[in-house]
Amino acid sequence: MAQQDGPTSPRKHRDPSDHRTTTVEKGRFCSAHCTCGWRGPARRARSLAREDAAGHAGA
Repeated sequence: MAQQDGPTSPRKHRDPSDHRTTTVEKGRFCSAHCTCGWRGPARRARSLAREDAAGHAGA
């Protein structure tokens, strides 16, 4: 029987280029969305939504 170490699938190094973020406006609110499925909180200030997106892409 083979011995397994760690999780069944290896963790990939997060490459910031894998994440494409945009901001989406809905009514008075703006939120950041990413191609990986992540979504930031709704913000009234577009600048804060952009900061959320930049923080996610650089994480």
